[in-house]
Amino acid sequence: MKVATYGSDGAAGAERALPETPFDGVVNEDVLHQVVTAVLANRRQGTASTKTRSTVRGGSRKPWRQKGTGRARAGSIRSALWRGGSVVFGPQPRSYRVRVPRRIRRLAIRSALNTRAMNGDLALIEPLGFDPPKTRHVAALLAGIGRASENILFLTAGHKPDVHLSARNLPGVRVLPWGEASAYDILWSDLVLVESSVFDAAGDSAGEGEA
Repeated sequence: MKVATYGSDGAAGAERALPETPFDGVVNEDVLHQVVTAVLANRRQGTASTKTRSTVRGGSRKPWRQKGTGRARAGSIRSALWRGGSVVFGPQPRSYRVRVPRRIRRLAIRSALNTRAMNGDLALIEPLGFDPPKTRHVAALLAGIGRASENILFLTAGHKPDVHLSARNLPGVRVLPWGEASAYDILWSDLVLVESSVFDAAGDSAGEGEA
């Protein structure tokens, strides 16, 4: 599987073949769905809370006597039938945490990378370095590629604070070290730019990502 390559200025280069690991051309859509759903669930705060009959303030006294008034019997103003009363079966604070096995996370990341590569939305870029960090450097790079208005994910060879500082003010641009991006991060992006030095190193594991 071959992909496009770019220089640090956005100039296109010759196509380059990707390594068979993790780019084996296999896409498991069921695993992708499972992991993306888990990532979104794990991001939920779970802080929604409503008051039950026992927690609504007031209502310790019977509003009126049981018989003789002509009105329906009522025992408390905390009833869900009353304005300002309780909520029946309302949400309570809870955890939406979903655990995904490590092997499933890795398989999902491989499937996401293969999806982007096969669709032509993954490319290699020469090692980046901005000294001093400037947003205009990344903006010029994306303009040279012609994808400035899309969601871009940079996968760098290790932590590169200068690249992160240069890209953090650009909307729709994320910078993550190779091996720390989740399947959701990869699918979120319209274009994945991977530093070519990632595959020159000994370890080419796709990592585990989020979830």
